[in-house]
Amino acid sequence: MYKKLITITLSAMLGLTSGIALAQKQTPPEGGTPKNFTLPAKEEFELPNGLSATMVPYGEIPKVVVSMEVQVGNVHETEKENGLADIVGNLMQEGTPTRNARQLAEEVARLGGSLSVSVGPNQTWISGSALSEYGPELVAIMADLVQNPAFPESELDRIKNDFKRQTNLQRQQPGSIAQTKYRGAIYANHPYGRDLPTDAMIEGFTAAQVRDFYQKQFGADRTTIYVAGMFDEGEMKEAITSTLSNWTKGPAPQIEVAKPVTKGTMIVQDRPGAPQSTIVFGLPVVDPSHPDYMALRVTNSLLGGSFGSRITRNIREDKGYTYSPYSTLAARYRVGDWAQVADVTTEHTGNSLREILREINRLSTEAPSEEELEGIKNYEAGLFVLRNSSPWGIISQLSFLELHDLPDSFLSNQVQNIHAITPQQVQQTVQKYIQPKNMTLVVVGDKKQIDPQLKKFQAELKKNAL
Repeated sequence: MYKKLITITLSAMLGLTSGIALAQKQTPPEGGTPKNFTLPAKEEFELPNGLSATMVPYGEIPKVVVSMEVQVGNVHETEKENGLADIVGNLMQEGTPTRNARQLAEEVARLGGSLSVSVGPNQTWISGSALSEYGPELVAIMADLVQNPAFPESELDRIKNDFKRQTNLQRQQPGSIAQTKYRGAIYANHPYGRDLPTDAMIEGFTAAQVRDFYQKQFGADRTTIYVAGMFDEGEMKEAITSTLSNWTKGPAPQIEVAKPVTKGTMIVQDRPGAPQSTIVFGLPVVDPSHPDYMALRVTNSLLGGSFGSRITRNIREDKGYTYSPYSTLAARYRVGDWAQVADVTTEHTGNSLREILREINRLSTEAPSEEELEGIKNYEAGLFVLRNSSPWGIISQLSFLELHDLPDSFLSNQVQNIHAITPQQVQQTVQKYIQPKNMTLVVVGDKKQIDPQLKKFQAELKKNAL
């Protein structure tokens, strides 16, 4: 009996093992081609004070997300107000005259959701979520917060101290140092290019300045409300209309368009004894409204913007100079820039730059194969579809359209537009936009160790850059 049991068990194990081996040998099925994104039917309306709203029913989970996006950010600060928008946003979270921070948090928690305020270069977001049935109550709470922030002076010192700690931490990070200097070089004389605010500047902000900035910059005419998820459309429209119709119109939307500088230059920040060098190597390019933008996005993904990109394979997989290099295509207001970023071992700073240059030149002189490009296009199209797979994702995409003044077709035709890019377009895009001789190079590292390498690279750049 025991021998028979052992035999059966052994046979089963062998069968399982052979099945696993067979499965391992089988070629996995090819992934499907991502389909075009169909934007769910949306309702848009505008209040007499200029506030606009977009509501998008989406999904089957009984939750609703709401984002009140005000076109106010760091670009609206003067040089003496550097960082003030962040203080305003952080202090706004402390509540209203009728709801302090704790009461605000408790009320939203009872709705089964959350609420936050965040500040970016161009916008301030008051974002929240709740169970679907409580959507109108969430809107009322958010409307109170955006229209009636208390800005309690008793919390100002704590807010400023927290902000100082954050900026001081950023000042110690080589990546932050490099990015700040890079933006300062290509966006000179524009808020995009400003350095981090100093402790003295942050410390000098007063409650009166906070209130004055709010009064001058916030208002209905600069605000768009997005609602996505499961909700009663009539109730949500009524909630928005009844709670925000009386808000002051305020200033008209306005963002100063930057005039980026395209100039081949090198900036070195010394970090004595640093085991790594942080590299940012880039230049201004077109913004999302330009016809070449989609080709540039696919090109970025192939060159350095994905884990399987050429630069990543070269200096990470093949050479081992770095662990996580990447390239970025930054879409700012009416302008953009492309940059390759990497933390590389100090001794291979020059070698890393040399290989980055080699990959740019190679793609400029030789179009990629259809097979390589197809993989990148599937990757980009797949990422786009994933970004649209949640209410927050839908809102993010609609906000992108609003900021960059793009039509809905930018979303609905994006997958087919990505797949329409040809190898020759990629090559031409590199030739037209990614020109090493015009790039700003920022290196943060041990100057004593990297100076000879950088001088050698500069000589090679002048000689070999196309």
